[in-house]
Amino acid sequence: MTEKHEINIDIVSDQLIMFNNTERKFRDNVTIHQLFEEQVSINGSEIAVLCDHEKTFNGKKSLTYEELNSLSNSLAKLLRENGVTADKVVGICVDRSFAMIIGILGILKAGGAYLPLAPDFPKERISYMLSDSSAEILLVQDKTNFEYDFDGKIINIENIDIYSESSENLTSVSGPRDLAYVIYTSGSTGKPKGVMVEHRSLVNRLSWMQNAYTIDRSDVILQKTPFYFDVSVWEIFWWAITGAKMCFLMPGGEKIPLAIVEAIKKYNVSILHFVPSMLNVFLEYLEGKDISQIKKLSSVRKVFSSGEALSLSHVKKYNNFFGQHTSAQLTNLYGPTEATVDVSYYNCPLNNGFDKVPIGKPIDNIKFYVIKEGQLQSIGETGELCISGVGLARGYINNPDLTNEKFVDNPFLPGEKMYKTGDIARWLPDGNIEYLGREDHQVKIRGLRIELGEIETTIREFIGVQDCIVTVKKFSENIILIIAYIVWRAELNIDGLKNNLKKYLPEYMIPNHFIELDQIPLLPNGKADRKSLPEPILNVKQ
Repeated sequence: MTEKHEINIDIVSDQLIMFNNTERKFRDNVTIHQLFEEQVSINGSEIAVLCDHEKTFNGKKSLTYEELNSLSNSLAKLLRENGVTADKVVGICVDRSFAMIIGILGILKAGGAYLPLAPDFPKERISYMLSDSSAEILLVQDKTNFEYDFDGKIINIENIDIYSESSENLTSVSGPRDLAYVIYTSGSTGKPKGVMVEHRSLVNRLSWMQNAYTIDRSDVILQKTPFYFDVSVWEIFWWAITGAKMCFLMPGGEKIPLAIVEAIKKYNVSILHFVPSMLNVFLEYLEGKDISQIKKLSSVRKVFSSGEALSLSHVKKYNNFFGQHTSAQLTNLYGPTEATVDVSYYNCPLNNGFDKVPIGKPIDNIKFYVIKEGQLQSIGETGELCISGVGLARGYINNPDLTNEKFVDNPFLPGEKMYKTGDIARWLPDGNIEYLGREDHQVKIRGLRIELGEIETTIREFIGVQDCIVTVKKFSENIILIIAYIVWRAELNIDGLKNNLKKYLPEYMIPNHFIELDQIPLLPNGKADRKSLPEPILNVKQ
């Protein structure tokens, strides 16, 4: 959608207006940490967080709301003393643990925005994110307290001495329009880009979720999504504003069905999330179990799925092997990081009498537009899905050009912005949106957003590479591979290339297979002919 000023507003039908009738009041005058502090005053002695793999903080297996609040207040005071205030970005590089939630809440209470960094990210990538975000402080824990290429201050959250500071609530210096977090996503130009999300947007997202799927102090959310992936945001905060509990799955456990099953049984988990591909692995694991074993997971009452396209086969398998024996309904969520986690929802039927799985209807205070060649599309017509409303991010940190390219003026609501997703979609007659794929080379694998252009750019910078094309091949629900097709200037050096990629890309973005080509096949218009690329031979060692 490049000709945004030519959009024909006159064709907007009453029906499309009705589909976008999502206005709902929410508490737009508070921050996330203020909502948490309200729950502390109500449920102070109740358990807030569970973590059975934690060895610090006196070996505790749980923290109450009051304990968590006190620890995060002490950290917040220390951060304030070191210059953290509204809109200041603070990096945090930790595993799932008490340190993670203490660190995040401490940053917010100090007034800052948290920047999640995976301990297994390449050091160069961590350094880039810290530099690009202008972060001056990095929070770590004992096992992530290693050398960083960082000139700022490093604070070990697990150093018990830092909690000698006052544990009283601090006077808030941040407001609803200040930043809550910055999450980096893969960038097509070769560098990741940081998405800035404000408290107001996050409060709206969580308020919608609580209105739609109410939880209370009897509920336990399993926190299993890596915290640099934005789905983690609702896992990390939803419980904290409702009086419920959060259970940290052991690091790496999100890939192990047995670990998930054991956590559900041990802590009576009631709410959890799966990326569709991992949901499939989980269900295949359960297929071999006795029905009585599945019924032991009956504490689960709600399962959410997002991060990839949820297929018909996923839902039917879910209904047959989990929903049928637990009565837990599966909900499909959709949303880009740029619109605060999720912007639409579809409650999948518990019976199998359906033929497609849409991404659903817009959530509270979000509006959808389907646009093609500058024209608003009617029901059934395909186009680019564009989003407006309270959930929109502020933009990309320190990247005004890309922000202006992706967050454009909304021609339907003067004074507001509209985010161009790059996703192809269409309205269905019942007001649901059907997702039909991407218009560019962005993909999602196990819920992780990957710009193939970033991988290609990194490969092309390696000495000896003349050109390359990176694609994704899906061989089954569980086998999705990144394939790099490379034209070499000189002698083939795959091992050297792999080692170089590990310096700049996280493990999940490194190609699984490398195929040498004499030249990249081209279409008549000069663009790469991706359909003519040879199929990979899976049993060949690279």
